[in-house]
Amino acid sequence: MPRNTILIGDALDRLRELPTDSVDCVVTSPPYYMLRNYGPVGQIGLEDHISDWVERLRRLFAEVGRVLTSTGSLWLNLGDSYSRHPRYGAPAKGMLLAPERLLLALAEDGWIVRNKVIWAKSNPMPTSISDRLSCTYDVVYFLVRSPRYYFDLDAIRVPHTSNQSKDGSQSSNRRPEWAGPLAGSNSGLHRARPGGIPGHLLGKNPGDVWRLPTASFRGAHFATFPEVLVERPILATCPLRVCSMCGTPWEHAPGKIFILGKRMPAARDPHVRRYPGRWQVLRQRGDLERRCECDAPSRPGLVLDPCFGTGTTGAVAERLGRDWLGIEISPIYADLAWKRLRGDPEAEAA
Repeated sequence: MPRNTILIGDALDRLRELPTDSVDCVVTSPPYYMLRNYGPVGQIGLEDHISDWVERLRRLFAEVGRVLTSTGSLWLNLGDSYSRHPRYGAPAKGMLLAPERLLLALAEDGWIVRNKVIWAKSNPMPTSISDRLSCTYDVVYFLVRSPRYYFDLDAIRVPHTSNQSKDGSQSSNRRPEWAGPLAGSNSGLHRARPGGIPGHLLGKNPGDVWRLPTASFRGAHFATFPEVLVERPILATCPLRVCSMCGTPWEHAPGKIFILGKRMPAARDPHVRRYPGRWQVLRQRGDLERRCECDAPSRPGLVLDPCFGTGTTGAVAERLGRDWLGIEISPIYADLAWKRLRGDPEAEAA
């Protein structure tokens, strides 16, 4: 299995060369429909009709599903475009609904859709359009192949924004009468907030709306997605270590949690969660431990991006201690990615 390298060629062809159950996580952003021309013959995104784009990506992600391990995940960043003629698949000026069309197709193919994350761009591109609202977000779909998969929520928790309640009171844990068959339960939240604590001591779930800036690039590529958009998916769904024999992810043993009150630690610590009022928690995660009976060494988790571009996924994976693998149809962009990954200051995202 190749690691920490870029495979040049058509993504579908190169994916078919990879072994089954060999990738722990996929983070990718395929070309949006009819919005960019990157140059290579056979590139994704310039199909004659939106349905052709969907079918092509459908075949691509069928291969992605094959190479993913049973505990693996797919994070898929997509944006929409507007039709200029009915021949593209929608009336002129109508949204093509490209992300929705692809998501429904993937669900039909057996993918389990776990989240639709809204990437709310804090610095969206200005527009002179006057007969509709500006587009200020893209979507990131989180999909899995199995109901049981690796997910480390503690790695991506964020500080609470609410204080501890003064009287320590809590809302009722009883299921409301209006709740329908698919309504969620607050029982887990109720157990996590004893004595009026604002929430889990390690922080709250970051939710499915991520307000993040777009990224620019000093090289020739003009559609780079930001590194901060890739960090959470990799931290949450690509294990740091994996059994080299059976592929079971290693997990952290239960660690210690210290409530510091108003006392600050002696030095700045990335694991300090600062809450309003007196809640400041120092987290110490336990050591990584195997979760299988194999007497085999571990390997780093592997992140794949079949639309590698200038290597954002690889750069973030490397920084976070994971292995990576990129597939890129353009030798020019692959060269830019290598320069960036090797630290060339002329090829780094701004």
